[in-house]
Amino acid sequence: MSILLAAKYQLARFRPLLTAAGAAAIILPLAATPAEAHVKWFAPYIVGAAPQPIMSTLTNTWFWLAIGLVLVFFIGTRIVERTRLGEATLAGMDKVSGPLWNRSDDFVRVVIGAFFVAIFAVGGVYLTPDLKTPAEWVSWLQLLIAFGIFSRKTQPFSAAGIILLWVLALRDYDIFHLLDYLALGVAIAGYLVLESSNNPEWRKHRFELLRWGVAIALMWSSLEKFAYPEWFYPLVDEKPFLTFGMSRDVFIPMAGVAEFTMGFGLLWTPLVRRLSAISLFVIFNAAVYPFGRMDLVGHALIMAIIVIIAIDPTREMHFLPALKKGLRSVPVGLAAALVVIAGSYWGLHTAIYGPEGRAATEQMTTHSPDPDHPHADEAAHADAAPHDHAELVSASTH
Repeated sequence: MSILLAAKYQLARFRPLLTAAGAAAIILPLAATPAEAHVKWFAPYIVGAAPQPIMSTLTNTWFWLAIGLVLVFFIGTRIVERTRLGEATLAGMDKVSGPLWNRSDDFVRVVIGAFFVAIFAVGGVYLTPDLKTPAEWVSWLQLLIAFGIFSRKTQPFSAAGIILLWVLALRDYDIFHLLDYLALGVAIAGYLVLESSNNPEWRKHRFELLRWGVAIALMWSSLEKFAYPEWFYPLVDEKPFLTFGMSRDVFIPMAGVAEFTMGFGLLWTPLVRRLSAISLFVIFNAAVYPFGRMDLVGHALIMAIIVIIAIDPTREMHFLPALKKGLRSVPVGLAAALVVIAGSYWGLHTAIYGPEGRAATEQMTTHSPDPDHPHADEAAHADAAPHDHAELVSASTH
């Protein structure tokens, strides 16, 4: 009897954690919703501010709980993938997505062209809502890029224009800020070059390049949830339904893990990457409702590439194919990705701004905040820190 009472007591002690774990198992695939709404588009930020120490993440219980749940999902998927059921699942996906896959290049080119027409129409930005510019001619360059998409002869010029826009943004923004968009920009430019190539050995890698670009972009941007969780406080305060009832200090690190690991999943085996892509597509679309047209236009390119990844029937893996076959490789690969990406993020920030960051004189924001939740009050509690030297013009999105 005493043993039963003791067990009951211990269960009661850990019931809150067990309940949270169960909820997290259901919520984690959707937890990145506010994370996918790029925080710099909707809340104040200071790029040069000293990030939280990496040990703050490595000692966070919720971070490790989320990692554990993701590993269960990935390993379970790999177990299924190695069976007849896994192959039947992939074959079923191929059958459903075949018609769109046969027009995949047309789909990607149309979305790229539509994206540049959209930001031309909006005006005043380089590539994304937070990269603002008063130069009117930049918008006309974007229109030229859009026109060049629809001929294989002019696609390389459009690719060069995309890289040029990124380089021009360096005049107004710090290099660390622009790293948010480097992988995706290079991937899209590279796709246009490879797609227009007459060399089949080069051309066959065009979708793989897009996949790597999106994966790296997602993993990189996810680290903001660990380095600067306070940037996300205004979002969850203004839209508390985004956290599914979880506290923000529980939700934000789990959202970061969800975004990072699904980005990592895009680089893994066929079933893992396709299920990761489908999850991301659902998440990005779910973010459109609370965050509006800015989120839809800003993420249009990523969403289009995610669709291509989800419908890609390719079974061949070019990067470390032998490593990805084993179940033990899942935690090893995820750990390696965390070390490389997180090490680069914190290391480059320290190299550029120093260990204490760069002193700031003003906050940066790209929108008018909700008057019921003034961001300035939230930001006042953050440490004084650095920002890019560009002057941003506020644009209302609420």
